[in-house]
Amino acid sequence: MKPSFISLDWGTSSLRAVLVSEEGAVIEARSAAGGVMSVKDRQFEASLHAICSDWIENFGCPIVASGMIGSRQGWVEAPYLDCPATPATAARALTTLQISNRVDMHIIPGLRCGSKTTMYDVMRGEETQIWGADVAPDSVCVLPGTHSKWAFVDEQSRITRFATYMTGELYGLLTKHGILGRLMEFGGSDKEAFVRGAKLGLAQLAQATHVIFAARTAGLTGEVPPAGLPDYLSGILIGVEVASALAAEKVSAERPINVIGDDDLSSRYEAALQLAGLRSVRARDGATIQGHVRVAREAGIVACESA
Repeated sequence: MKPSFISLDWGTSSLRAVLVSEEGAVIEARSAAGGVMSVKDRQFEASLHAICSDWIENFGCPIVASGMIGSRQGWVEAPYLDCPATPATAARALTTLQISNRVDMHIIPGLRCGSKTTMYDVMRGEETQIWGADVAPDSVCVLPGTHSKWAFVDEQSRITRFATYMTGELYGLLTKHGILGRLMEFGGSDKEAFVRGAKLGLAQLAQATHVIFAARTAGLTGEVPPAGLPDYLSGILIGVEVASALAAEKVSAERPINVIGDDDLSSRYEAALQLAGLRSVRARDGATIQGHVRVAREAGIVACESA
């Protein structure tokens, strides 16, 4: 297969590079713990060369990147694109810089929605996953993560709006830096504890900061064993998120919700959605790469004829 471009999924904590063929297939994939926050003294080009300098030298093909690499803390800030947005509108708003006087790197803009009278919301990287997941028109997408996203795609396959929930970050802060983590034993898995927590979170949205404390009292009273408490807290937080999103966005139960993301975390969201009476469908693998392919073809970076 002939290389067409290099796909970079460059987030906060990791960097994934993929050499993509003219047909949009993966030729080779590499990853490193070289996320934006771990790059010292803004040596982004050195980090890039560390993972794929041979591809740049041997093939000289362009680079398409998304994620936090285009944030204010990244290599160069790519201005947000206002919703509604499609791969075509993103292709017209790429931020481009030259690498080693040899190849161009095109950074896909993140998205923004909302207003000053309500609040703004932003995303970087998730928009590319949605475009690559090939979701049906008029769909709801959930992208679990440190900052989970609930995104809405209209009949014209445009991302019209989205909402961010800091569920993953809250879990990390509460378990690593709060009193809740003192009673917990990590490293195991307790699905029953997760379900108990999710049911509580779904039922007590209005008392969110109160029910989170149950992750301590359930341990003190022996209702949940120490090894089950991490999953119990995870269930509570995800249950609260799902209940909040359903209340705010009036999600219909008629269509399945598209879950896009990591297997383990996606499975937790699928379980919580089922407890809430909703159906879900898992997005195909490689959504980020296929999103890059769509934007690259719209931008003329790679030929549409090879699709």
